[in-house]
Amino acid sequence: MRPATLFRRSVIASLAFLMILALPAWADQALMVKGMDAQKAGRNAEALKLLNEYVRRYPQVTEARYYRALALNGLGRKKEALEDVDKALVDNPSNVNALLLKGNLLVDLDRRPEAILIYSQAMKFDPRNVEACKERGECLAQEGQFVEAIADLNRAARLAPLDPWVFDKRGMVWFCQGEYQRAVDDFTTAIRLKPDLAISYFFRGNMYRHHLGQRDKAIADYQEGCRLGSSLCCNELEKMGIKPGAREP
Repeated sequence: MRPATLFRRSVIASLAFLMILALPAWADQALMVKGMDAQKAGRNAEALKLLNEYVRRYPQVTEARYYRALALNGLGRKKEALEDVDKALVDNPSNVNALLLKGNLLVDLDRRPEAILIYSQAMKFDPRNVEACKERGECLAQEGQFVEAIADLNRAARLAPLDPWVFDKRGMVWFCQGEYQRAVDDFTTAIRLKPDLAISYFFRGNMYRHHLGQRDKAIADYQEGCRLGSSLCCNELEKMGIKPGAREP
């Protein structure tokens, strides 16, 4: 047999052997991808089952832990989700998405001072990250640090002038400071950007009703919010003795 033929056969055999070795890895990668896809589709129980198996085999893969944390969070298992995020951040402490998830989990667990520190870390790695800026601003407001909260939300508004939630959150901070007209202006902007944002109708209606003495405008906002499915708006109409959809006599 010619040397060239022997060489070709040797190369083909080597490639075939490598492909056989790679098959389990490819199958495992498919397992992770299926788990990630299930989580993105909101099938968190299915995602958790798939990602549990993958993490058991490959505990060092931070992306798998991140998506498993998302699945756990979706199932309401927030403390377990936080444990996974912490493990993912050990190997990649600058992962902004993981930091944001950790911050959100800490907020849900009523650990806002810790969340503020985590959002600050995220902003250090990504100064233009609107979510970190927005969420830190809301946390600061809930901790009574209104000046700092407004600074964060002003920054978020500059970075994302089309994000209705920035203005909804800033409107709430203006309200907490007694700046009622500024609050109305921000809720109005939020509604302009997202006309079906029912919660902004509720907040603006409260400004009109309780602080600006504009009952008719309050009713109009509650009516629209109730139509959009806000039970808060419907309840306010009931308190005022007005049926949803009905005009005040």
